[in-house]
Amino acid sequence: MGLPGPGGRFGDYGGRFVPESLVPACIELEEAFHAAWADQGFRAELDGVLRHYGGRPTPVTECLRLSKELGLRVLLKREDLVHAGSHKLNNVVGQALLTRRMGKRRLVAETGAGQHGVATATAAALFGLECTVYMGELDTERQELNVFRMELLGAEVRPVRAGSRTLKDAVNEALRDWVATVDHTHYCLGSVMGPHPFPYMVRELQRVVGDEAVQQCRGILGGADPDVVVACVGGGSNAAGTFSGFVDTEARLVGVEAAGGAAATDGIPGVLHGMRSLLLQDEAGQILEAESISAGLDYPGIGPEHASLAASGRARYEKATDEEVLDAFRLLARTEGILPALEPAHALAWVVREAGRTIPRGSTVLVTLSGRGDKDVAQVRELLAAGRAAR
Repeated sequence: MGLPGPGGRFGDYGGRFVPESLVPACIELEEAFHAAWADQGFRAELDGVLRHYGGRPTPVTECLRLSKELGLRVLLKREDLVHAGSHKLNNVVGQALLTRRMGKRRLVAETGAGQHGVATATAAALFGLECTVYMGELDTERQELNVFRMELLGAEVRPVRAGSRTLKDAVNEALRDWVATVDHTHYCLGSVMGPHPFPYMVRELQRVVGDEAVQQCRGILGGADPDVVVACVGGGSNAAGTFSGFVDTEARLVGVEAAGGAAATDGIPGVLHGMRSLLLQDEAGQILEAESISAGLDYPGIGPEHASLAASGRARYEKATDEEVLDAFRLLARTEGILPALEPAHALAWVVREAGRTIPRGSTVLVTLSGRGDKDVAQVRELLAAGRAAR
């Protein structure tokens, strides 16, 4: 997982499919990021903020009771312990520092589950930047707590009432805002998607997850790597960050999508939000709506580097159903006292289903717990109550 090829391509995927008015902004961002990433002062400031403010490094936790129940050795990379509750802070702190370096004063962002929005609002407050977050109206309803958190942090949250009123439509509105305000605004995109350089830049900012995890696992496992490394995938930033640490090892890499939004397995090549990738489409090429109980995975595409990893066979992409996710959510809570966000509960659900099947008994499995489940407790309660009523 190195530099993309010419035009920001990962094999057949990636690129920069944007209006002509945004091409200079993308080129400016690419040049600014390369210069910053080569600047040891910038890297040191980023590392310092993530360490002293964000709480890095996050630990790898061995799940003794869950491991016994599944017949595996299960390790969790605890991104739920990062300040603001998810891996998203790794990316937005870097982009906020870059915004300041470029002389801009405003961040605009999209969010689904609200975790990227909360992280962006957090970084904006920390660095004194203006912040506007676009969020699908449906997602504002099921993630009401995160909306209030963003507002407390000083961000303006703009509900998007167009289309499916979810993440796809929030991205559309954030891009429109960026086009109109590019002279003083940076689009703080939350995942490894969108036009070049975003997929590469976000992956590099999330690389800290995999770099830490590979060394931590070797310390726990006596120098060995896990047999399987698993992460949830919507756009795929936590998975890209995790996989970057293990792509050159013998570990099996598995990304887990929502069954109702599995672009890596059910998608076909197309262009959306400035990138060429695998997308859920009908026969006429119209984008289909993704469906998931998890707002953060409710996206009809996948990051272009994930599409390339799938094509090469280096990573496999699987699905988890809503029912499996709810069961995994409760299982981790009951066995380990940890409430996962619904997004990484997809990764855990696949491990639970495949234990003793495609994952041999006794295997060591690392799961990236990309966020904590506080934001989802009310939704889970409603879903479980509805399930009981249906029975």
